Amino acid sequence: MIAIRVENLGKRYRIGQRERYYALRDVLARPFSGFRSSVLGLGSRLLGLKPSSPQHPKPNTQHPTPNTHIWALKDVSFEVKQGEVVGIIGRNGAGKTTLLKILARITEPTEGYAEVRGQVGSLLEVGTGFHPELTGRENIYLSGAILGMTKREIDRKFDEIVTFAEIEKFLDTPVKYYSTGMYVRLAFAVAAHLEPEILLVDEVLAVGDAAFQKKCLGKMEDVAREGRTVLFVSHNMAAVENLCQRGIVLDKGRIAYNGQTKEAISYYLNSLAQIGSTPLRFRTDRRGTGELRVVNIEVRDTYGNLIDKAQSGQDIDIFLYYETLPGFRTKDIIISIVIFTQLNVPLFNLNNRFTGDTFENLPPRGALVCRIHRLPLAPSTYRVHFSVRRAGDADYLDYMDDATQLTVVGGDFYGTGAMFPQGTAMCLVDGSWRLEVEL
Repeated sequence: MIAIRVENLGKRYRIGQRERYYALRDVLARPFSGFRSSVLGLGSRLLGLKPSSPQHPKPNTQHPTPNTHIWALKDVSFEVKQGEVVGIIGRNGAGKTTLLKILARITEPTEGYAEVRGQVGSLLEVGTGFHPELTGRENIYLSGAILGMTKREIDRKFDEIVTFAEIEKFLDTPVKYYSTGMYVRLAFAVAAHLEPEILLVDEVLAVGDAAFQKKCLGKMEDVAREGRTVLFVSHNMAAVENLCQRGIVLDKGRIAYNGQTKEAISYYLNSLAQIGSTPLRFRTDRRGTGELRVVNIEVRDTYGNLIDKAQSGQDIDIFLYYETLPGFRTKDIIISIVIFTQLNVPLFNLNNRFTGDTFENLPPRGALVCRIHRLPLAPSTYRVHFSVRRAGDADYLDYMDDATQLTVVGGDFYGTGAMFPQGTAMCLVDGSWRLEVEL
């Protein structure tokens, strides 16, 4: 049985204009924000809500003027069987989140249609789904009502949801006062525990600590074993490989590959290797205000020589050459370089806030240089992401995944002349052994 059918789906946005959208929860909850107690007694009329048969949204027939619009999705067609777990992968801007928003009925397509058969639970971007004026308790019941569950069914899952989310002390606090981590924990708990037939998850592993991420993965494995349908968007290829039976690769809004998970991941990783042929200055797969932009990255040894391969245990400098817009002023810049494995598992984060290095009154052009002492990486090729922002500002000045690759070859990390074998570990740790004799 087909759970999701997508045919010739397309979504077009006007450049520089944000689409205003509301989740159904927002629309229904708005009248109740002034008297929260009524939400808990919405009545059989709301709690008995059942999903209607799939509707085909009418395509937008307006024709835009040239060069003012961009296609986030174009000619996308695929099917997902009931009980199938499918990973949606691709670079930033590939159209992954837009696809899930259409499937979740948060936004409408410009052309084509998406047919979704079953109750849908979704965890998309933070801020989507809950009404901020309502408490955690009220949002749980409202979300369940939207999914067509009775109050008795919600009651049965309620304690499990609260325990999973770890928000017992803040259960009766409006969610607008929740931290990002608390919000995401509750949103995921509701989406996964209220037994939707179809679960849409977008980068849930990007927020939260390691323990929470492990819980999320475990819960998604449980959902998959129960025969429910899951669409999982993530940059973590290890999680995609472990969870998903099939992978769909999106590239510039189109399907580039649709097949077995390992082959999809290989296709995606091979496409990343080709990114280096485009100079960083001209890369468009970036986020940020653009007031400061990193236009080139170089890896050098401590003598200033440009190197294409680094050795394990070697001191290296990573140069991030930047340019700023006229009039750019700032007193405190936070810049971060994160090193990932090929499967996009983060290894370590090099951040000037943690090292105590400050950058004030930057010149219009220059290079921010990060020195890595005794490079603690085993031989392999690694992915390098970066971000730049002002301290205390949530918006990035510049942010890019897969800005470059770092190739590491064997080196004398331990100073013993022994080279660490490739493929047995990723990070190298400075340690020693000793013998203690029991007396």
